[in-house]
Amino acid sequence: MDEIKQILRDKDFKKLFVGDTDNTLIQFFRYIFVGGLATVVDWGLSFVLFKFVFGERFAVAANSLSFVAGLIVNYLISTFWIFKTSNVKNKFVEFLGFAAIGVVGLLLTMGITKGFEVWLSDKTSAYQMIAKVVSTAVSFLWNFFARKILLYTKKDNKS
Repeated sequence: MDEIKQILRDKDFKKLFVGDTDNTLIQFFRYIFVGGLATVVDWGLSFVLFKFVFGERFAVAANSLSFVAGLIVNYLISTFWIFKTSNVKNKFVEFLGFAAIGVVGLLLTMGITKGFEVWLSDKTSAYQMIAKVVSTAVSFLWNFFARKILLYTKKDNKS
């Protein structure tokens, strides 16, 4: 928190975007951009694949491929810009852990969406929008903090 206060006091906003950091708030700030870009890739590619390549019959395939594309974008930018220090030495295993956390986030999204559909479908036709906002926020927070804690927090080697 002191690092953020210092940045704000000095009006040195460049530190929010440039340089390595282990500060969780700065990493979270950066993750907002990375998550946003990954979402744009996911949604945009899903629309293109759904509309022009696979068609309505293969919506699941389009959404699955676009999810993987968004996940890869998120991983590459996150490991280049946000999380420099990994607890996992093998990059493939690191990616599998990163992807598994993303899949849990996807399952959270699906569960929340289905829950809202069951809970609100008779009450409002806007349940999908409400569910999307809530599930996006929950999934975003899950993805960031699970990745930060499980994959990218420095472990104390003291026994």
